[in-house]
Amino acid sequence: MEPRSFGVVADFGAPEALLHAAREMRQRGFAKLDALTPFPIHGMDEALGEKPSRLGFLVVFGGIAGFAAALLLQWWTAAVDYPLAIGGKPPFAFEFSIPITFELTVLFAAFTAVLGMLALNGLPRLYHPVFNYSRIAGATNDRFLLVVEGADLTRAEAALKELGAAHVEVVHE
Repeated sequence: MEPRSFGVVADFGAPEALLHAAREMRQRGFAKLDALTPFPIHGMDEALGEKPSRLGFLVVFGGIAGFAAALLLQWWTAAVDYPLAIGGKPPFAFEFSIPITFELTVLFAAFTAVLGMLALNGLPRLYHPVFNYSRIAGATNDRFLLVVEGADLTRAEAALKELGAAHVEVVHE
């Protein structure tokens, strides 16, 4: 049984060439694109057609949850569960709860940022078909790779060669 084809991977020599190729491939109707680069390239998200991240909204809700949890915990322990009348101080005073509230807001937002980033990126991922590319080792060093998934492979291969890819290879799952 022959392995199923995943897509086409093309190797470009410069970030500008990769960015140009990503834009051109999108204009030619290829929708499932990804780029592997050793550093971020300005404008690549738009070229690949990426939507804005939802992570910011998750972090805001995590911060709000931390804020609410801190205030609720302090109010419950000081005013309901174990009220102490010391020196005429009210059972719960907002002013004294600000440091703990701030700390829990930051803590919950930070945990939400890390866990949300992992979840939205589908990590940890121990295997991906792109790892079968013969030159994948250079993707973190000096290569600029464009991945075209699940498309008409011969058309994608021809288009990538036309756009100046140094090496084009069909990758199997």
